[in-house]
Amino acid sequence: MSDPVLELTEDAFLGGQLRVKQFKSGHRSGHDAVLLAAATAARPGDRVVDLGSGAGVAGLAVACRVAGIDLVLVEIDAALADLARANAEANAIHADVIVLDVEADAAVFAAAGLSPDSVDAVLMNPPFNDPSRHRASPDAARGTAHMATATTLATWIHAARRVLKSKGLLTLIWRADGIADVLAALDHGFGSLQILPVHGDAQAPANRILVRATKGGRAPTQIYPALLLNDEPGVPNKRVQEILAGNGSLPLADP
Repeated sequence: MSDPVLELTEDAFLGGQLRVKQFKSGHRSGHDAVLLAAATAARPGDRVVDLGSGAGVAGLAVACRVAGIDLVLVEIDAALADLARANAEANAIHADVIVLDVEADAAVFAAAGLSPDSVDAVLMNPPFNDPSRHRASPDAARGTAHMATATTLATWIHAARRVLKSKGLLTLIWRADGIADVLAALDHGFGSLQILPVHGDAQAPANRILVRATKGGRAPTQIYPALLLNDEPGVPNKRVQEILAGNGSLPLADP
């Protein structure tokens, strides 16, 4: 009998431009990863790091949109890192894949090739479920990928700040009801915030926020008009569908 944890699915992203194998059980990427990629600003030649990359969907989606980036995928789970490496190769995308705990110290990062002030852009989808409000998954990998501790967000943002160059960009996705925590964590070393609320539909409160922050930035915070995944229940937003199909990007990705 096969082990369901090791079974794979092959999933199409960006309208089939990106085909990715994922474990059937455990952490799986979906719309959040594609929206994160579509919000990430990068230029050809930039060194772009996806922290907590999983099977690599978000980082590889950025590489599909912006040719010629120097992509680094960072993942704590060795099996997922192997999968991310295979996915990069299968899609003919060059990526360095590093098995590394995002919460490791600067010396460990440097030994892995991520020294301070060496990266142009970081994107990340940190574990964000509050364990006091969500039942943990019995699947250990899924639990690690989705459950946050009291220090998770601040620690991940600190790691991003450390590796980013001055004026480097951090893009992240997080729970909308945790916006105060995001702003507090970014108050140490980041500025020029751009915030995009994401709603399931026009009648529902935002359930996600996409945030772009500049290391050492000083410009005023900007809040963009809401992104509606559905114009009304059951009616997908046409613009969102275009982005999910790999046609275009979100305003946060503008230079």
